[in-house]
Amino acid sequence: MTAMAITRRQKEVLDFLSTFTTSNGYSPSYEEIAQGLGLSSLATVHKHVTNLQNKGLLQRAHNRSRSIDVLPQRGARRAASERLPLLGRIAAGKPVEAVETSETISLGDIIGSRDVFALEVRGDSMRDEHIVSGDYVLCERTRTAREGEIVVALVDGTDATLKRFYREGEYIRLQPSNKEMSPIFAPAASVAIQGKVLGILRKYA
Repeated sequence: MTAMAITRRQKEVLDFLSTFTTSNGYSPSYEEIAQGLGLSSLATVHKHVTNLQNKGLLQRAHNRSRSIDVLPQRGARRAASERLPLLGRIAAGKPVEAVETSETISLGDIIGSRDVFALEVRGDSMRDEHIVSGDYVLCERTRTAREGEIVVALVDGTDATLKRFYREGEYIRLQPSNKEMSPIFAPAASVAIQGKVLGILRKYA
């Protein structure tokens, strides 16, 4: 099955169906979908479900109730599609009222359809970017980068490093985010971009 473009509302319907079915062991009714997504019209729910079915993302059995099943997408990475409850927002400054939401989040929301790989960080050259040893960086696979982007660079075909990328004439400056460390200067021909950083994962336990 090839991935097909879906609207934001269709994605919300699909995510709601997946989360509800995982939590309850059965699929929701049209009324429960409408209530869960704040939709006033069952006809609107039916339209979204039908469109998703036509795109090969859902299937329905007309001879039984609660018959909407989310189909797995061939080739999809489990980690990217697995969704976690997003229960609300938490203040890192002044406390805010705790309000629980019914949203979810997954790695797929961050990486989308991009070709992404992960690397475990070793060393402290990017600590001023709050990227420290033991973190995992999520990187989009690319051969090019814009000025100032954090990249995975391969120098002389052997040494890989995580730095900010700058062009300076015929040279590339790979700039650490650590005032105690010096930048790396290398001829442009000897530097190959392997990817650029999209985000980080950090484990505390």
